[in-house]
Amino acid sequence: MGATDPNWRERYAHKIGTVDEAVSIVRSGDEVWGGGWTSVPVQLCAALAARAGEITNVTVRTYLTAYNWDQPEVLEHFRIITFYAGPFERTPAREERFDFIPVAQWRTGKLPPGVDLDFDVALIPISPPDADGWCSFGGGVWFGPTISKSAKALVGEVHPEFIRTGGQNRIHVDRFQRLAEYVPQPSPLVINPRSEETELAAQIICTLVASEIVYDGATMQFGVGDVSAALPVFLHEKHDLGVHTELMPGGLVDLVKEGVVNSKYSPLNPGKFVASALVQMSQEELDYIGSDSRFELYDFTYTDDLRNLLQIENFIAVNNAMAVDITGNASSETMGPMIFSGTGGQAAFAVGASTAAGGSVIVLPSSQLVRDERKPRIVAGHPEGTIVTVHRSFVDYVVTEHGIARLRGKSLRERAQEMIAIAHPDFRAELRKDAKRLYGITV
Repeated sequence: MGATDPNWRERYAHKIGTVDEAVSIVRSGDEVWGGGWTSVPVQLCAALAARAGEITNVTVRTYLTAYNWDQPEVLEHFRIITFYAGPFERTPAREERFDFIPVAQWRTGKLPPGVDLDFDVALIPISPPDADGWCSFGGGVWFGPTISKSAKALVGEVHPEFIRTGGQNRIHVDRFQRLAEYVPQPSPLVINPRSEETELAAQIICTLVASEIVYDGATMQFGVGDVSAALPVFLHEKHDLGVHTELMPGGLVDLVKEGVVNSKYSPLNPGKFVASALVQMSQEELDYIGSDSRFELYDFTYTDDLRNLLQIENFIAVNNAMAVDITGNASSETMGPMIFSGTGGQAAFAVGASTAAGGSVIVLPSSQLVRDERKPRIVAGHPEGTIVTVHRSFVDYVVTEHGIARLRGKSLRERAQEMIAIAHPDFRAELRKDAKRLYGITV
């Protein structure tokens, strides 16, 4: 795919209009795709929301949205369904203003249950077309290729700054009924920086993972969390690493430049660095990726398909959790019954890495300050209503700033011993008591 056609506005003038004109094709009763995280066309979403009342009974399906749909005048006429709760979804999902669909099943080219329908209209951010009419999804392919095949009408929000990569990162402009140019503005979705305490814990945890778990020739998946996303910075002493991940965090470009990451032994896409989206990256990193054909972005249903992951030998998946119990069950999506995020691809990557290579790693600080009170994140048992994201059978390692719990093949007593050893010291005595009370285990 080539550079942007300098005459694209003239060539496709019949498609181009304002955001209001672009979303005018949405009708009452329509099913609309609203994108997720870096693939949310915020200005198209805002224009559609402004039509609430003019059109009614519209269903918008989204995930980790960067647009705030939680407005009374919108919800009076629109139904919002999400399958991964972010800052704009947690409260309305908990309070039943949004519907939440738990999703953890991914099959190449197929949308998951609850999202697997032919949308009347799909709102999709894209690059301008090149001389042959090809656009990219920029730094976030997400579900673009799969949704665009079946949606009845596509509306494109055109971003001149979007990079172009290999993989499935392209769509022809002829597929779009309407186009509207994006006007640059600050992102409304703010990801809070790590606290100083979490930053210090992440440094220790990532040092342990890099030095004692990651080995030369391994193919890596990086979860985008407070700790796991920091890992690339600690891998500079490794050799011949590969990348097959859902989300690619900052720091990978430096590893590629140094030759640490070359995907020499990656079986699915040898010599390629595979992800569905690029997140938390500088513009310099994005520009480099756009100039290096070894970076390939694919549909989320491909990168997270368990059947693909099981083919990757020497696979290591590193993911965050909110809490892990002393037998190894990891919770990453709820606080008790309260929805906090979603399964995403974590379960698939953990099962794939554990089954193919014994390389499923969960990382988290051992505790956290909540309103000046220290709370454990290594717990005896999860609170009532908590969702277990990764079953203990597929958790091979748990790493905190206090060490590595090696769980694979261990009995419940041995697991409890390993987990209590990496818990915050203030909570270890209580965990030993709870191990006896809950599981009949003497530790």
